[in-house]
Amino acid sequence: MNFGPPAFVQEAAKHAIDQVESNQYSHPRGRIRLRNALAASYSPEFGRELNPETEIIVTAGANEAIFATFAGFLDEGSEVICMEPFFDQYIPNITMNGGKPVYVPLRAPADSSERTVSSHEWRLDIDELRSKITSKTKIIIINTPHNPIGKVFDEEELMAIGKVAEEHDLIILTDEVYDRLYYPPLKKFPRIASLANFWERTITVGSGGKSFAATGWRVGWLIGPEHLVKYSFAAQTRVVFCVNSPCQEAIAAGLEASLVKPIFQEQTDEYLKKRGILSAVFDKLKLPYTVPEGAYFILVNTAKISYPKDYKFPELLDSRGEDFKMCYWLTKEIGVCSIPPSEFYVKEHWPLAKDFARFAFCKTDDVLNEAVKRLEKLEQYIKK
Repeated sequence: MNFGPPAFVQEAAKHAIDQVESNQYSHPRGRIRLRNALAASYSPEFGRELNPETEIIVTAGANEAIFATFAGFLDEGSEVICMEPFFDQYIPNITMNGGKPVYVPLRAPADSSERTVSSHEWRLDIDELRSKITSKTKIIIINTPHNPIGKVFDEEELMAIGKVAEEHDLIILTDEVYDRLYYPPLKKFPRIASLANFWERTITVGSGGKSFAATGWRVGWLIGPEHLVKYSFAAQTRVVFCVNSPCQEAIAAGLEASLVKPIFQEQTDEYLKKRGILSAVFDKLKLPYTVPEGAYFILVNTAKISYPKDYKFPELLDSRGEDFKMCYWLTKEIGVCSIPPSEFYVKEHWPLAKDFARFAFCKTDDVLNEAVKRLEKLEQYIKK
C-alpha cells in the first residue's frame, strides 16, 4: 500500500509507545489484549469459542507464522503440497526446514486469453491433488483469498481438500491473510477450519498488516487447536521469541473497534472502488483479465500485447519466465510496474504464467488514475 493504517490505529501505536510496559518484551504467545481481541473477532468467524490462552499465537507477521509452523512439523524429507501459483515465500520456508515442496496447479479456463473470467473459474483438480500425496506428505497449504489470482475457495472446494487431508491424516495450513477483503456477491468468507471436523487438523494464518494497511509492523497470528499450535509456538520462541509490543497494542485497538464499527466493510467498499478504477482501463483496451473475489490483485492476460520485436532486454531475463520480459517492458516503456506471475511457479510450469501480469490496486486513487493514464498508451501495441 502507499497509504497508512486508519488514523485511530496509528494513534493507538503512538499511545502504546508512551506506556512503559508496551516497550518491553511481550509474552511469546502475544500480548493478552491482542489475543483477547483476536478471540472476540474470530470466534464468530470460526463458529466456536476460541481460547486466547491455548489456541491463538501472535507472530512476527504471517510469513514468520508459516515458517514457525514448518519448523514445528517438518522432518528432513517431509513433503508439503503447494498449489501453483504459490506465494513465493512458501518455498524457502519449506526447504530451510528440511521439507520438499510438491506442486499442483490451479488452472485458468482454457479461453481466458479471449474473455475476462472470475477468479472462481481457476480450478483445482482434486484427483490431481490426491495423486501428489505420498507416505512423506505432511501438510497441504491453502491460500485463500489467493495471491495472485484473487480466488476465494468455496465450501465445496474446501470440503474436497479437507477430505483428502482426512484420508491421509494431513495437516492443513491455510493462509488467510486477506480474509477481511472479499467482494460481493460473497456474503461470508468460507473457512476450512469451520467445516466438518477439519478444525482438528487445521492451522489458520492471519495478518494485521494486511487487515489494517500496516505490513511493516509485522504482526500476524496463528489460530488452531492446542495440539497443533503448540508446536508452532515452540518453534516461534526460538525464531523471534516475541513480537514487537507497541504494534500489538495498536492492532488490538483496531480489532476492538471493528467489533462495534463497520471498519472492514468500509475498507472493502474502498477497495471495490479501486478495483473498478484499474479494471476499467483493461476493459477499454479489451485485454482479458481475472476479476478477483478477494485480495487486491488483477491478473491481466497479456497475449494480445505485442512489444517491438527488436526491443533490447537485459540478458538476465533470458533465464527467467517469458512474462518477465513483458513486465520489464511495461515498467520501462509504459511506466507501470507489474509482477511476472512465473515467480509463483516452479520452473517446469513457467509456461502456465507466460501470458499473465499481476497488477495491484492497493494504491491511492491518484496513483491508480495515473496508472490508468499510462496504461492507455498500450492501445498502439495491442494486436487487432
